[in-house]
Parts: sequence; C-alpha cells; structure tokens
Amino acid sequence: MSSIEKLQAASKADTLMYQPYYGKEQHEILPYALSLYQQGYLEGERIIEGKTNIPFVAIWYVSRLPAEMTRCRIQFDGNADLSYEINLSNSKFIEYLILVIKNFKKFRQTDFSQQFYRKLLRLDE
Repeated sequence: MSSIEKLQAASKADTLMYQPYYGKEQHEILPYALSLYQQGYLEGERIIEGKTNIPFVAIWYVSRLPAEMTRCRIQFDGNADLSYEINLSNSKFIEYLILVIKNFKKFRQTDFSQQFYRKLLRLDE
C-alpha cells in the first residue's frame, strides 16, 4: 500500500491557513497534501513512457507558513549524480503535492507533474 493511501488529513487550523492560496477545486485534497508535506519525504517513480520507470526519493524541510520557502531535494535511482534541488514557497510546493495526489488517485502512480519537473530542471527559465 502506498504512503499516499495511508495519509490522514492535516488539522483544520493548518488547512485553513493554506486555503486562500488555492481554488475551491483543490480544497478537498489540500488537507491530504498538507499531511504529505508534513512527512517531509516522498518515494515514487518517474513515469517514462515506453521505458522503465525511474524510482526517486524526494526530501524537504518542513515549515509551517505558506509564504516560507521549501528546499526540496530529489534523488533518482539512488544515484547521487542524479540529485536535484529546488527552492520554492510552501504554498507552491503544496500545489505540486496536490497534483501528486490527484495523479495517484487517477493512475495509481506516485509521481510529480510535468510542470514540477520543468521547474526542477529549470526548463522554463
């Protein structure tokens, strides 16, 4: 069973602090995304179409406020040479975690969105 399936909703106080940052359609998943965020890590697989999926571990420092910065580090395939870091606001990072959960519910796969990887690899800069 995936860690996403075991998530408990974050507290109402924590959830309320973040709600203004997201549209109504994201409010249902927000408490679970916050709970995932509070764990400080995520294991999953980068889905590569037509190829073998690449396992990853993402770790980040947890802080409470939406406007504070999160530094997320991702290592692919247990290889230090395949490590990447990204700094972004908690509210933006949690938005990516909302997408992880939506993706999991739809496809039963734990992976970040294409937008997250574009940001991580600085393809949009």
